[in-house]
Amino acid sequence: MTKQVPDDQFEAAARNRGAMCIAGVDEVGRGPLAGPVTAAAVRLLPGQVPPGLNDSKALTARRREALFGAIMEMCEVSIAHASVEEIDTLNILRASHLAMERALRGLPTPPDFALIDGNLLPRDLPCKAEAIIKGDALSLSIAAASIVAKVTRDRIMVDLAQQHPGYGWEKNAGYPTKEHQLALLNLGVTAHHRRSFKPVHNILYQEKTITP
Repeated sequence: MTKQVPDDQFEAAARNRGAMCIAGVDEVGRGPLAGPVTAAAVRLLPGQVPPGLNDSKALTARRREALFGAIMEMCEVSIAHASVEEIDTLNILRASHLAMERALRGLPTPPDFALIDGNLLPRDLPCKAEAIIKGDALSLSIAAASIVAKVTRDRIMVDLAQQHPGYGWEKNAGYPTKEHQLALLNLGVTAHHRRSFKPVHNILYQEKTITP
């Protein structure tokens, strides 16, 4: 059985419907207990599609880094975030959609159509759009966006890990690994932890009940 690889069928269909500037959009960081949620919007330019684009989860870290460089050089790219405060205030789904909306608005050429990874469209998009379930494995534009978002957020978490050692963010990117959850208990909650997420909330609640 051959592995599914992304192609340009969704981009071609959008062009056939009259779209001139098409962007793929993906986000990373819904599941972690710490750090922002990061989105990327990528417009692939004719004749300048980096070879080997794929869902970021299907690539090694080294391959992602190499493709990140090629995408940044050859394509129109916009990166945006929603902060921990916005995640806690809005909820993670709305915050991830906000990051997507910001990424689309940041593109050098305003898109007239967006291909969005997932099953829901953000409510305040600047253009028409189509939601594609598992789009990062199906659409070249979304695959490119998934790589940019993943590499960018991983770099943020490596930087934060140097400021807050012990949580293993350089390896787990803020996801709730055993190491991370144990560090939460032993080292406590940082300013970069999402207080609305249950494991973090529970520790804060316990501290409140224990403190006289």
